[in-house]
Amino acid sequence: MAAASSLISTFVHHYSPFSRSPSRKPPFPLSKLKCLSLLHRNQNHNNNNINSGILRLLNQFHDSFSLNPHNLLFTESPSSSSSSSALDLLLLLCTSLALSVSLFVADVDPSFAFVVTTARKLQTDELATVRLFQENTPSVVYITNLAVKQDAFTLDVLEVPQGSGSGFVWDKEGHIVTNYHVIRGASDLKVTLADQSTFDAKVVGFDQDKDVAVLRVDAPKDKLRPIPVGVSADLLVGQKVYAIGNPFGLDHTLTTGVISGLRREISSAATGRPIQDVIQTDAAINPGNSGGPLLDSSGNLIGINTAIYSPSGASSGVGFSIPVDTVSGIVEQLVKFGKVTRPILGIKFAPDQSVEQLGVSGVLVLDAPLNGPAGKAGLQPTKRDAYGRLILGDIITSVNGKKVTNGSDLYRILDQCKVGDQVEWSTSIRFFNLSTEQII
Repeated sequence: MAAASSLISTFVHHYSPFSRSPSRKPPFPLSKLKCLSLLHRNQNHNNNNINSGILRLLNQFHDSFSLNPHNLLFTESPSSSSSSSALDLLLLLCTSLALSVSLFVADVDPSFAFVVTTARKLQTDELATVRLFQENTPSVVYITNLAVKQDAFTLDVLEVPQGSGSGFVWDKEGHIVTNYHVIRGASDLKVTLADQSTFDAKVVGFDQDKDVAVLRVDAPKDKLRPIPVGVSADLLVGQKVYAIGNPFGLDHTLTTGVISGLRREISSAATGRPIQDVIQTDAAINPGNSGGPLLDSSGNLIGINTAIYSPSGASSGVGFSIPVDTVSGIVEQLVKFGKVTRPILGIKFAPDQSVEQLGVSGVLVLDAPLNGPAGKAGLQPTKRDAYGRLILGDIITSVNGKKVTNGSDLYRILDQCKVGDQVEWSTSIRFFNLSTEQII
């Protein structure tokens, strides 16, 4: 820093147009510049950049002086007028002052003082990814699941984190959408927005069968940015997708990939009921990503990241997301009613493994209450006779002409029905109206 100041000051002294006395010393020899440069190089090998930088700046700002390449001396330009010299001197003084102040005030290495950093050049697809992340990150939240624990020694009741996950803002009313397994068993929930402000969250409702839950936070509307909702019906295998979440507690992490498969089926972690039309992606989804959004290249929501297939528990390149078309209908009911209304037959059926051991295919009815839709239609349950012998009930092998081989097939067909629809099953053709199942 001292070398830079000394060099500029000495140059001003020798080349000031107001000091044209005959006793003025000859032009500034470059040997002195070399001495200063060598002295500064002993302190830091890279500091010689500052001297070359000063020379370049002086040559750019002072057209009244020219550099003689033969003897490497600064010589005075005979064509410069006194007015232009005065203006040049003023520019030189300002430059000298700015450089000196910046070197003393800024806490940087002098060797980097004149390094000009060029703008980073990104490819078109990189710019699109960066823009997508910046625009959608404010819509993604971090959810902390708190549970009440009692200390074994002091008997004090404490709230401790028992899990965490992701979610996203659904609307300006403060509704947050996430997975049910993220909030399961929570005594209290905390939602952290993108600006790191934290709010208490209340459960509006949840659907265990589809692993969807809706929370609500009392946050200012200017802090809430709803995520743009897209469509999942027209997705194609191979198109790019982006997952934003908080894996392992690392907030707002972006991973990219493609759609690896469509119309997959997974089971609900809470009830085991099948979830159809699930999106498979190779975008990295890890613990903590659950409940976060899966976006298309336009930044629109196409699914909720909910599960991975991995023996180790970490991402293996096989992740699953509930399609947004399924989520939208569930969220609409939860926000409006706080529960999901879904049709049922009104029966209890045997596990699939037990039916397979009997050597039959279908759904074995264990119980059909008389006040239920199946009981009213005459569906026979499994029972024992007077001698204790087991009498198998009806086995449902088809519903509405669609084959039923296990419980998942039955659930899949019922998901396509509405409350009050009339259905028929195989063998003894009986008709009955579907009743209502309420998930609260």
